[in-house]
Amino acid sequence: MELNYTELVKEIFSRRETPPLCCVHSYGCQQNVSDGEKITGMLCRMGCGVTYDMEQADVIILNTCAVRENAELKVYGNVGELKHLKEKKPDMIIGLCGCMAQEPATAEKIKRSYRHVDMVFGTFASKELPRLMYEVLTERKFAVDTAERAEECPEDIPAVRTEKYKAGVSIMYGCNNFCSYCIVPYVRGRERSRKPEKILEEIRALAADGCREIMLLGQNVNSYGRNLEEDINFPELLRRIDALDGDFRVRFMSPHPKDATEELFDVMANSRKICRSIHLPLQSGSNRILKEMNRRYTAEKYMEIVECARKKMPGLSITTDIIVGFPNETYEDFQETMKIVRAVKYDNIFSFIYSKRSGTKAALMEDKTSEEDKGKWFRELLAAQREISDEHYKRFLGAEFEVLFESVYKDGLISGKSGEFIITLVNGDESLIGTMHRVRVTKTHNWAVEGEIID
Repeated sequence: MELNYTELVKEIFSRRETPPLCCVHSYGCQQNVSDGEKITGMLCRMGCGVTYDMEQADVIILNTCAVRENAELKVYGNVGELKHLKEKKPDMIIGLCGCMAQEPATAEKIKRSYRHVDMVFGTFASKELPRLMYEVLTERKFAVDTAERAEECPEDIPAVRTEKYKAGVSIMYGCNNFCSYCIVPYVRGRERSRKPEKILEEIRALAADGCREIMLLGQNVNSYGRNLEEDINFPELLRRIDALDGDFRVRFMSPHPKDATEELFDVMANSRKICRSIHLPLQSGSNRILKEMNRRYTAEKYMEIVECARKKMPGLSITTDIIVGFPNETYEDFQETMKIVRAVKYDNIFSFIYSKRSGTKAALMEDKTSEEDKGKWFRELLAAQREISDEHYKRFLGAEFEVLFESVYKDGLISGKSGEFIITLVNGDESLIGTMHRVRVTKTHNWAVEGEIID
């Protein structure tokens, strides 16, 4: 008979004078944030309450990111800092999960050098958390599960959302692209798409619970559906979501330019719910570098995609990722990137200096580009984007947007985002958070606009 580890752990926790508190801290992307909410949900099913203060927690899970080396160094630093909490609370359970935990060397390093950590589990083992918790509680041993499982997408895992009015919905997991600089396919596995009825069911429940913005998540959402028996692609999934009842809007990330189609832009242009914004990661404007990166599109093809999208949706917001200083990148290569930056005039650029990731093809490349040059080019890119943003935001003076308010910016000002992903500030108080209003822009900055509510 299969043991119900959730109930077994719950019974152990019920013997305590007060319910244990759990704290799940997620690093990195929106997919990780969504995964962290599900881990919190599982711990709550086991009898835990929730805290966001590690000092108060009895169970701490660090949900890690492995995209860049700096992210890993930050995690190891944070793990080390938890040692003093474990000394104060010897019964505290500390776990490491996520992409970094899936890497082969991580569990051994944690077991050897961070003996206050109780368990490590990878991206395929989230559903095994109750079993691992039971092993730690009953045997007080280091529990680990980093096995890769060729299984369907995990379903029916409860989530504790950090924001009532926004939610991430995973539509697929894994990646088949194997960009030469990226560790994701190795730690997240191959692409697996969720069944559309499960996605629609989750979105209906979120809308009924008052959620106003839903972010569809996947490493490459444009390849959704390719492993399913049903003949469905990403644009068709969007059509079905758009037809649902409920007052909510939809975003998605991240698409891959090589899979962006005219059909996708047609669906977006005719949608009631899908936001007029898209993230199209460029990474480089040099065809030589794009080939070395294994991106499988050219700069010319990328520009065709941008032109198609903007023709169908004038005013479309486009953001991007750019890597500066890929191995052996030259100034001429970098200028090809700058040419596209100036032509597209992105709403925002998420730019990074190349970070070597062991286990990737790019990590084996000899790199003759100096760190000095990489830093200089990076600063040049930032300066160009600031100039573009300044002009970009000026054009919104007098415009009107539907804005979902998200947070307090500072005393008397509340911050939100329009469907076009424009950061918008208005006078108000916390009662605006989670509400959507029409706003007229009265002032612009090079990163945001200010306005007044007019509905």
